Amino acid sequence: MDNIEVMMSEKICVKLKNDLSEIERLSQIVTEFAKRNHLPSRVLFDLNLALEEVLTNVISYGYQDSNEHQIIIRICLENGELTAVVEDDGQPFNPLEVPEPDLEKTLEERPVGGLGIYLTRKLMDELEYKQQGGKNILVMKKNTVGD
Repeated sequence: MDNIEVMMSEKICVKLKNDLSEIERLSQIVTEFAKRNHLPSRVLFDLNLALEEVLTNVISYGYQDSNEHQIIIRICLENGELTAVVEDDGQPFNPLEVPEPDLEKTLEERPVGGLGIYLTRKLMDELEYKQQGGKNILVMKKNTVGD
C-alpha cells in the first residue's frame, strides 16, 4: 500500500512507474474509488478511458531515456465534480495544443496519433494544462451529477 495514499474516500493519490503495466493497476484503484463513492458506471468508464489514453501517451512518448520515472495521479470528488490530475516529469507537452483530427478523412489519409487526445477531450467536461517546476500537469474534470 506504500504506492497508494488514501487521504479520505473522496481523495486518492496514486504513484505509478512509467510502465504500461501500471495502467491496469490504476484502473483497479479507480474502480474501487468509484464504488466507494457510488459514481455512475458511465463516469467510471469515461475516467478510466481518459486516464488510459493520457498515461499511454506519457509513458510511450514522454521520456527520452529508459530510466524509471514517477507519474502521480490525484483524484478528488467534491460537490459532484470529479477531478483527476496527472503529473509527470516527461518532455513538455500540452495535449490541448494538438489539433482535432479530421474525422472526415479515411484512416489512410489521417496522420498517426491524436485520436486519444481527441477522445479524452470528448470524455471529460474540462481539461487544463500547465507546466510547473519541470512537470507536466494535466487537470481533467467531469461532472458526476445527472450521468
